[in-house]
Amino acid sequence: MFVAASSRCFSDESFEVSCERLTDLEYDKIEIWMDEESDHLKPSEVVDSPEDFSSRFREATRLTPIAFCLENDITPDKFQSLCKTAKLMRIAQITIPASPLGTPFNSEIDRLKTLLEIASRDGICLSIKTKTGQLTEDPRTATELCQSVKGLGITLDPSYYTCGPYSNTSYDLIFPYVCHVHLRDSTSDQVQVPVGLGEIDYSRLISQLEREEYNQFLSVEVLPSLLNGVDRALELRKLRLLLESVVI
Repeated sequence: MFVAASSRCFSDESFEVSCERLTDLEYDKIEIWMDEESDHLKPSEVVDSPEDFSSRFREATRLTPIAFCLENDITPDKFQSLCKTAKLMRIAQITIPASPLGTPFNSEIDRLKTLLEIASRDGICLSIKTKTGQLTEDPRTATELCQSVKGLGITLDPSYYTCGPYSNTSYDLIFPYVCHVHLRDSTSDQVQVPVGLGEIDYSRLISQLEREEYNQFLSVEVLPSLLNGVDRALELRKLRLLLESVVI
């Protein structure tokens, strides 16, 4: 397994600045987070010209790009362009959000099958993130989606199973489908707390991933809006060192 960090850790700053910050904190791999409603990096900036964005990234940083992560849904046409960008940048992993709670199960299956077919043409692994408020907030439903859409993976964010409506439910059934991981520390009533004060058992988590022969990335994803005065640089350093000590 390898440790990376999401540009979302500095989503309150420009994308280029986030690359600088993560480099200064001695990360060498980056997950590129996009949100059309954010000034950080919009998917439209990427899909309108894959070649231009690829050049923009190379000029901004020497970090190795390992994944794309979308905060919002995307149309098939734009997703096709995003996959083209990923291929140009040698990125093999894209995380998309699951649909909101209340979305008919069959409608979600149709949406995911369409996007998976596009991703598969370029050899890209497509996964849906586990998150409260979306269909994946219940680990059983997340698993059923993967079983219904063969080849679909899960981006596991254990914070939302530690703090959320299914906090007392085991999510072990998720692990065979995990192809990407987002990490921060959390408690049963707070999605994000300072590293070491939460309930995420990183050793157990990594052991379960190892049992499934998971050998991909552990991506640190600190949420700026929930820092509450905490030293962000210190948190990112602590989590990097903690994860590196567990996986090495």
